[in-house]
Amino acid sequence: MKKLFIVTGELSGDTHAAAVVKQLRELGAEIEIEAIGGTNLKNLGVKLFSDHSKMSAMGLNFKILAEHALLMKRLVAYLKNEYKPDLVLLIDYGGFNLNLSKFLKKAGIKTFYYIPPQIWASRKWRIKTVKKNISKVLTIFPFEKAMYEKEGINAGLVGHPRVAQLPPHANRDEFFEKYGLDKNKKLVAIFPGSRKFELENLMDVFLDAAKILKNKENNVQFVISQAPSIKDEVFRKYFKNSDIKVIKNDNQALLSVSDALILASGTVALEAALYQTPMIISYRGPWLYYFIYRLVRCINRVCLPNIILDKDVVPEILQGDCKPEIIAEQIHALLHDQKRISAMKEDLGHVKALLSAKEAAKEAAKNIAAELS
Repeated sequence: MKKLFIVTGELSGDTHAAAVVKQLRELGAEIEIEAIGGTNLKNLGVKLFSDHSKMSAMGLNFKILAEHALLMKRLVAYLKNEYKPDLVLLIDYGGFNLNLSKFLKKAGIKTFYYIPPQIWASRKWRIKTVKKNISKVLTIFPFEKAMYEKEGINAGLVGHPRVAQLPPHANRDEFFEKYGLDKNKKLVAIFPGSRKFELENLMDVFLDAAKILKNKENNVQFVISQAPSIKDEVFRKYFKNSDIKVIKNDNQALLSVSDALILASGTVALEAALYQTPMIISYRGPWLYYFIYRLVRCINRVCLPNIILDKDVVPEILQGDCKPEIIAEQIHALLHDQKRISAMKEDLGHVKALLSAKEAAKEAAKNIAAELS
């Protein structure tokens, strides 16, 4: 029996990996699978070499870097000397996985990369690592495939997983009743991020923006989304002195029924765009990190809908501009300026059309099965 090993680094990767495993089984592929993953893979009966509870981190955290290095050393030794997979599938998590690919190449282990790092956005020199170490890249954006093929890299477009994974719009009345929300008030949802690093830098700003808006008008209510990757005690540390309702594990429904969104940058913006929900993106971090980012970035936009559309549709309120007053002003406009609301919804409606209609997990599974047949 052929062997596959999957490497993920956080919840989203675990979700995508589980979808691929399900599709492999539906194809009837007789493949033994082990992984670094989380609950989704574990629930499918996939044997975990390690979970990724300590991998979801950002910044120069030397403890995390040391743990990553030790994990990588153990993993490479296990794959090379014990498990001996026919293929390793890397999913997202570029900082860890691109480095891992170098050791896998030296060990003679073939590697595919599904949901590759956004090389087109920053640190484009990483494409050399991909070309040297990755056998095939399974891309999720049409422009990615063209970029890789231009460099002579074997690439296939499988489509964006969010297009097929997103459930339809939730029923607004049922959602409001479920969470005790006022059906006569507009709803603004706050998504402060899925990492402690983001909560540290964004929570206070977003909550202060909500206070400004609540003081300005009576017909608006707020909820805040707690990411599944954030433990309750960590979330409560940054979510202090606020009466805003917290909603967990219902992100897509919340995105679909909200009148406006305050988002940290990330895939959640793409999900919001697919629901055509008006939004702003706001993000900030330590100034040193921001200056480094400015040096290595390849494009001037950070929001995925803006990048896909090649147009400034969603306001990007970054770093020094990430202030409660500016955020509150932008959200106020998205609640009341009908011309602006209609224009944004129309633009966001084009995002889905520009993404491939393929079912990403199924296409990825077909590529893997073909390689292992």
